[in-house]
Amino acid sequence: MKKPTAEKKILTRHPLGKKGVSISREKYDLMAKAILAALRKKELTHTELFEQVNKSLTNKFTGNINWYGETVKLDLDARKIIERTASKPPVYRLRKA
Repeated sequence: MKKPTAEKKILTRHPLGKKGVSISREKYDLMAKAILAALRKKELTHTELFEQVNKSLTNKFTGNINWYGETVKLDLDARKIIERTASKPPVYRLRKA
């Protein structure tokens, strides 16, 4: 009998240095792709970003889209791939290279 292969995991980061969580690499990649695709078009508020992510991942993602989305969004911020502005309301955007 074949042993099931271990699911690949990624330990996420937090922009404030808090402890990250270990999640499926497959789910991380799918979520990161959806977030970055949404932000390529324009800067978005948190609500707008999650509306886009939910729309693009409905029926393609197993798990809580909002929880994984928040986790991956914080990780992308900590890795300096996206940034949150200081404006009111804050908006998210791709960080300039």
